[in-house]
Amino acid sequence: MPPSAVPRLPSRPVPHAPEGTSCIEVAVVPRSPQHAQRVDDRGSILSGAACFAPRASAAAEPVGDIADAVRGGHRRNRRPGGHGIGRIAACLALGLALAATARADDPQTPPSGIARWFDPDTAPFLPIPEIDTSPFSGLTVGLLPVMLSNNADGQIDRINAPDIFHTQYFGWGARWRTFRNPSDDEKWSVIGGLKERTESEFDAEYDLGLLRATRWSWTAHLMYDRSGTGRFFGLGNDTTRFGATNYVDTQSRAELTVARNFGPMLQLAYTARLSAVEIEPGVLRELPSIERYYPNLPGLGETHELQQRVVLGYDTRDAPTIPRQGVRVAAFAGISRRGLVSSASYSFVGIDASLYQPISRTVTLALHGAWRVMPSYAAAPFWALSSVGGDRSVVAEDQPLRAYGERRFTDRNAFSSTVELRLRTLTMHLFATDLYVEPAPFLDLGKVYTRMSGSPLAHPHFAGGIGFRIVASPFIVGYVDLGYGKSGLVVFSGINYPF
Repeated sequence: MPPSAVPRLPSRPVPHAPEGTSCIEVAVVPRSPQHAQRVDDRGSILSGAACFAPRASAAAEPVGDIADAVRGGHRRNRRPGGHGIGRIAACLALGLALAATARADDPQTPPSGIARWFDPDTAPFLPIPEIDTSPFSGLTVGLLPVMLSNNADGQIDRINAPDIFHTQYFGWGARWRTFRNPSDDEKWSVIGGLKERTESEFDAEYDLGLLRATRWSWTAHLMYDRSGTGRFFGLGNDTTRFGATNYVDTQSRAELTVARNFGPMLQLAYTARLSAVEIEPGVLRELPSIERYYPNLPGLGETHELQQRVVLGYDTRDAPTIPRQGVRVAAFAGISRRGLVSSASYSFVGIDASLYQPISRTVTLALHGAWRVMPSYAAAPFWALSSVGGDRSVVAEDQPLRAYGERRFTDRNAFSSTVELRLRTLTMHLFATDLYVEPAPFLDLGKVYTRMSGSPLAHPHFAGGIGFRIVASPFIVGYVDLGYGKSGLVVFSGINYPF
């Protein structure tokens, strides 16, 4: 089945959210055929949704099954506009629900009056209010007109989503987002935004060879992002919320990925990424600034880096975005050497594997495990270390632990595993598409540790819970995941499966 690609966006933590949490959003937006990268949103409540706290997540993807692995560096991978796509997703869900209500009243009569503005078949765009009342991120209000277009096969191939809003912490802001799929084998996106204070963002990406039908696949990516909501809790597996600090994170990045395809199942990819990262004192009054608690932490101030990585991927899944059967394995190695253009020095190796096994026509067992170790790390910035926390697995980088926020635990090495049971239940027809609801109970296990001889299974953190997904096969997955652990209930939302 041909892929249709709309990239995911990165997440950005919300100010002063101990352990990290998020607003409930339902995402109904198509994305690329590969692995997910960051689709994060600061968390917004759109017309009656419930916001529990802010969310954090993971990265954007290049070409091939091993997409996540060729985008390095934890928050280095957070793509700008993240709080865009989550809001877009929730806005679309709201618009579709209103459209379904209008059609249910009289399915043979086109909607009229205000109702036609919320019907994707008749409205020039969906004018959706944005309201974020999270107690941690302050009050955010705005308007987001979402414009969609379909290709000849009825699949969404373009999304334009500008918005204007006001935030309690950073003042007025505006963004423009365009996601485009000229063909099944090609995609591109442009995102830009600015706030009155502190935060701004730009992201542009072009992907060719998504089908892996030719020998070579390519990805080019440019990014600038300045975020005022970064958080760091300290190093180690036993850090507490009392060590939480805030920092301003400015990152610029240019990267190129070249992937050699050996048929549809085997791919070898190389990525070169040049980045500049500056960690500045925090600006949120609710949290102490990072240099106050961790004055000697590597990675404070300005860092330049040339990171190179190689990923060998093997993939037998029956579908890249919504798999029900098969395996995917990625072995990776990466290095950054101090030299002419790099002030950081470290290396990492590891493996990431997923298994999908159908139990019945409507039930799928999904298993995931990842292990990342750093043979050299003494000169590594804190943002390049291994970590667990959040709701997203990114190959060669962060791993999920859905009772905690993004990168909640950070150290030299990390291990993570997940078991999830995906149950296909209620089916409905919206936006000329058949959708189904998929509850998914899950259990996450994860830990970080320093010694290379340490056991990855000793004293792990656990997270149990249930996810609720809206799925439009073969391209679209929107989710709300509720995780519970020692810190209590945490809610995540976004696009695509966690792995």
